[in-house]
Amino acid sequence: MAFQNLCFKLRPVCSSHVTTKTMSIHPHPSLEVTGGAREPFLPALSSLGDRPYTPFPIIGWNCHVETIFAAFFRSQPDVRLKRECLRTKDDGSVALDWVAGDHQRLPPDSPLLILLPGLTGGSQDTYVRHMLVRARRKGWRAVVFNSRGCGESPVTTSQFYSASFLGDMHEVVIHVASRYPKANLYAAGWSLGANILVRYLGQESHDCRLSGAVSLCNPFNLVIADEDFHKGFNNVYDKALASALCRIFKKHALLFEDMDGEYNIPLAANAKSVREFDEGLTRVSFGFKSVDDYYSNSSSSDSIKHVRIPLLCIQADNDPIAPSRGIPREDIKANPNCLLIVTPKGGHLGWVAGAEAPLGAPWTDPVVMDFLEHLERGSSEASASRSDLKDVQQSSEGLHQLEL
Repeated sequence: MAFQNLCFKLRPVCSSHVTTKTMSIHPHPSLEVTGGAREPFLPALSSLGDRPYTPFPIIGWNCHVETIFAAFFRSQPDVRLKRECLRTKDDGSVALDWVAGDHQRLPPDSPLLILLPGLTGGSQDTYVRHMLVRARRKGWRAVVFNSRGCGESPVTTSQFYSASFLGDMHEVVIHVASRYPKANLYAAGWSLGANILVRYLGQESHDCRLSGAVSLCNPFNLVIADEDFHKGFNNVYDKALASALCRIFKKHALLFEDMDGEYNIPLAANAKSVREFDEGLTRVSFGFKSVDDYYSNSSSSDSIKHVRIPLLCIQADNDPIAPSRGIPREDIKANPNCLLIVTPKGGHLGWVAGAEAPLGAPWTDPVVMDFLEHLERGSSEASASRSDLKDVQQSSEGLHQLEL
């Protein structure tokens, strides 16, 4: 009887599969889809189908119209958040915004998604809120990482965040992992948040605690992005972002009194461009010789070759802030962990297209969740396979002890 029970335990292992069966996907020629991970990951992106990328009429035909429309008119889902302030090792502070009630509602092993907004952005941004809602509907736990001074996060030292500084990201991942040790961790970042995320992935490389990540509207090469930032209508975005940085700075101006050395506090406080703010404060705070030195050494384009976890990058070919020519296409193609999707339109943080256009979620959101859920299914199946293998090993040991 014991021998029959042993055989019954062994049978399920023979039929288990680590990979999920998916249909063949042939993306429409309007989309540029490439990368070393194209073959394994593309079949999971069922929301791509074979349909062309179709921007919403009029709004989606011009990159500036689309960028501004999305920023001012996209709907903002009502999501109740609970804030956790995390004190960092250097006495700085960042704010983590969790969806209220999820701690009780979701099991502790629910997949967890860390969201990194763009420059001066936070949990109030519409694109962040839409992703929160979508992740929650899928049973995921999500948390917004508001950088120092962003999303009303407190500033407690004379050091802001920057594209070069990865210390806060490192501490947030460790903290979140300690809160939910049974959960698989993932991250998605937009714009400068995407740049920081990809640099983090490259730095951590084989030791990365994340199981997968998504980068959207990543400027990648900050030198190229800075060049384009001062051309034509792009000056409008430059002044708007500089104004937002100055507002954050002035709220905490007392922290910067009597700063000596190369700091130029008046320049930072009254900056008319992001470059001026970085010249007066950021590059000095983080030890760079010049703004160009800061931009060159803070670009995530050089990090792609070191990424060792699944990474989906989504860019718009007409993005006025994250130029298409800055995308490290060759490194993405050479990396077996990376997949790149470039849409013909989309602007910056726009992507006013798809079923929910023009006021709803960006076109990218279903693609992002397809990718992340595929990774989570694969992780769950791998865990189940390891569990079955352990049962086999234990049963095999018992078989040797049987006396016939």
